[in-house]
Order: sequence, then C-alpha cells, then structure tokens
Amino acid sequence: MQIETLRRREPRRVDIDPHGAPVLRGEFLATGLSTAQRDAVQAAGFVVDRETPADATLGLDFVVLHDTRNRRTSRALRALQRAAPGAAFTYQHLYLPAGEGDAARVATAAAPSSVAPSQRVGLIDGGVDPGDPALAHARIERHGCTTANPSRHGTAVAARLVAGDADTLYAADLWCGDAVGGATSKLVEALAWMAREHVAVINISLVGPDNPVLARAVQAMIARGHVLVSAVGNDGPAAPPLYPAAYPDVIGVSGVDAHDRVLPEAGSGEQVDFCASGVVGSGRNALRGTSFAAPIVARKAARLLEAPRTGAAAQVQQQLIGEARPLGARGRDPRYGYGLLSP
Repeated sequence: MQIETLRRREPRRVDIDPHGAPVLRGEFLATGLSTAQRDAVQAAGFVVDRETPADATLGLDFVVLHDTRNRRTSRALRALQRAAPGAAFTYQHLYLPAGEGDAARVATAAAPSSVAPSQRVGLIDGGVDPGDPALAHARIERHGCTTANPSRHGTAVAARLVAGDADTLYAADLWCGDAVGGATSKLVEALAWMAREHVAVINISLVGPDNPVLARAVQAMIARGHVLVSAVGNDGPAAPPLYPAAYPDVIGVSGVDAHDRVLPEAGSGEQVDFCASGVVGSGRNALRGTSFAAPIVARKAARLLEAPRTGAAAQVQQQLIGEARPLGARGRDPRYGYGLLSP
C-alpha cells in the first residue's frame, strides 16, 4: 500500500524494480567503477550525481549515477551493464517506514516516561521533533539536513527509543521534509556517520529489499562492533523477508498488541528475533506497526553496550534472549522470535 501510494503521489520520481520494490526513477548505485568505465557510462547518457562520503569509514566504493535520457528504469540499468560490464550496478532502492505515520510530515507528541541514567543511541528514520515531551530531556545530534524537519513516524520511534530520559540521540533524517526519501545511498551515509560517532546501537524502523550496497554496509557495521536493530515490517506473515532486518546478525523485531498477540500484519520467519509492543497510544490517533516495537528492543540493547566492540551483535542478542519472555512455540518462534521484551 505504501509503495502504490508513493508511486501515485510521485510518478516522475518513484518507480519499482522487477520484484516490485520501490526505487528512485533514473538513479543507480555503481561499485568498482574505473576511470575508463566512468567515461563509458557517461557516454551512455549517465552522470555522476555524487560520490558517497562513506568510503573511508565502511570501506565502500560506490557512486550515485543519474540517467539523463529519461529511460525506463529497467532499460537504463541494462544500458549501464552494457556500457561497463565489469562493474556492479544496482537500483537506488527506497526504504519505507515499517509503521503508520508519514516520515516526511510533522509529528504529534508522545508521552514521556520517568527519567533514567543517560545513554547514547542512534536512530535512522524521518526527522524528530525536539519539542515532543518524550524528548524534552534528550540531547539530539542531527545528520542529513541543514534544518530540523519533524516527522510523525520519526518522532514516535524516537520517543520510544529515548522514553523521556536524558539520552544523547544521534538522529539521521533520510527525508528532510521531502515526500520521497529513504534512499539506499542516504541510509548507507547515515550508517557511516553513526560509525564515525561511535554510536554502539542503532535503530532502523525502515524496510525494503535486499540491496548489495546496503548489505555490504551492514556487514561492515557488524564487523566494527555495532548493533543494528530493525523492524521486520508489516507486509504480513506470508510476505518475503524485508531488509535490513533480514540481514545476518541484525536484530529483527516484530510487534504485539496490548494483549501480547502478534500483530496480524507483522512479518514472519527467521528474521524475527524478538517482539515488543507495536502499538502507540489509543483511539483515532494511535500508531501501529513493527516500527514502534523495534526501539523498545534497541533501548534495551543500548543499556548493554556503551561502545562498539568486536562480536557485540551476537553477545547482545544472547543477553536479550535471557531477558525475553517466551511466546508462541518453544525456542525461536517464526512470529514471536525468542520472546517478548517489555519497556
């Protein structure tokens, strides 16, 4: 539904790949591009929009290419592959919120909790509203935008991640007030920023397809000792796994309702490690989705890890397993994971 709505609103900017995943029309990521291959793709009608600043941090080497000839997305990709057969090209996929609430629109307030000892934690999402009561005590370090662009989704996730405490929140905004955001390159750049700032635990309540550039960035973050917590998405139990939750060593989180019943729309499978409350508020203004479960788990993980360290992802997951209350089948359940983690 999100994908079709976005395509209807922004048909000139948003397309889908052959598997139905959303992409930025006419934009591609290229890795392993030599000088001669750059010349070849430029001769084929493409320009280098920008080179990622993430290279030195995560060991990645990719550029963002733009098609100047306005070809169909799949046709443009084939043109790139013909122009530089030795390089690797992929779509500029879009990663969308895993819960209700527009990532590009102004937020409503969320309720704070009692103040606890401060910690550092990361958020990659839409913009957050520093005026929200749950963020009143937090120090917010921003990335991605020159000005603050509060969003309902980003603020609601941040409110659960900080929960009224005097934490330092490293908040990367992938939308900056635009209706179209969440691009792969921006997500990778946000991860690189978190790495440079030594943020140990990062919440990503966004979902999308497998992308080779994102996969390499996630692998690099895990190897550097960071813990990534991600929502598994709301496409239903029969849907294929969504990313980054489904990447190895990422902690994938599903959502439950007020009665600890799994949300019927939540994803299911081996990518589900834990579950938590996926409902914020009540009545007409309630928000719902795995987006809002992930920060509960990320907050618990941040309590266990002050700084990145080798092997942290596996170690933190084992500690969280000890805290989880089992639901569903014994062991690791495909819908509940290892069990429920409460705020």
